[in-house]
Amino acid sequence: MSLDRIVVALSSPEPEVNHSILSRARRRGFRRFTSVDAPGLPPQPGEVWYRSTPDGFQELIGDSPSRSPVVRLYRVRGPGELAPVVEALTRGEASAVRWGGERVIPLETLVAARSARMTLWVVTAEPSEIPAFLGALEHGADTVVVEVSATETVDLIERRLEQLPATLQWERIPVRAVTPAGTGDRVIVDTTSLLEPEEGILVGSAAAFLYHVASEAVGSRYTRPRPFRVNAGAAHLYTLLANGETRYLSELVPGDSILVGSPRGASRSVRVGRIKIERRPLLLIEGEFQNRRYTVFLQEAETVRLTTDVAPVATTDLQPGATVWGVTLPAGRHLGVAVEEKIDER
Repeated sequence: MSLDRIVVALSSPEPEVNHSILSRARRRGFRRFTSVDAPGLPPQPGEVWYRSTPDGFQELIGDSPSRSPVVRLYRVRGPGELAPVVEALTRGEASAVRWGGERVIPLETLVAARSARMTLWVVTAEPSEIPAFLGALEHGADTVVVEVSATETVDLIERRLEQLPATLQWERIPVRAVTPAGTGDRVIVDTTSLLEPEEGILVGSAAAFLYHVASEAVGSRYTRPRPFRVNAGAAHLYTLLANGETRYLSELVPGDSILVGSPRGASRSVRVGRIKIERRPLLLIEGEFQNRRYTVFLQEAETVRLTTDVAPVATTDLQPGATVWGVTLPAGRHLGVAVEEKIDER
């Protein structure tokens, strides 16, 4: 989910309701908030607070706002009011838009005009508009301010975010070698959702390329289907979270939102329900993409399958020469977040 791109605006006229909204939003993992007044509860570590003003949003530093709006608010009801926003974004000025008419094509215009990252905000009171705002021209607005006047609206925002499809760069990679790798700690990821046979999660030894491991929605001759499960691989492998960050399989905990999907279908967010780490025999699988070798360590078992063009293939049957699916990502990572730096993972 893209929680980091949402600002929850506490918009109820009742302070008690705003406190209830804030409490629920915190439990759901939101960390960016705004209100007309300073927060009634002390900000928690990692939170960012803004004060809403008629002219925009001022970031709160301690108990005081910054001197000028961090983000200037524009009201756009027609083409004539769009031009100043385009000019501001071209100059790299952070700008927020409250729409009063058509919004799809104008928003695409603003996304294209933006010259600096994290400068385009939109304001809405409708959670149903979040997918369109975050998806325009693939990236969408950097931040969506959602005005929340009822506690239940927090749940609606979360559901909309979980339904957002991720933009993934799928690639086919030929397998060059499959060799025994001894015994290691492998991680099973049990989710709180039922997965389709073609769905799975993405794992790999290097963040630059993650392999698609299919779910256990198809059983074997000796096991029943477990459509909530993915036998994901060795403890050190990266996996992709729903918000685009990577995390080591061994660091996943119940409640984490991870990305599941398939090369020919949409991606979605599911929650981790349980993690099982056990000692099992592993295989080292090496693939080659753009003259680089990328590895993944998976359990040697009939229920562990890599996705191919034809059907998922069990690691017990995988042979050099097979072509499997995976995803390319920015290689540079700091605590799972993509960063622009040169990195060599082997």
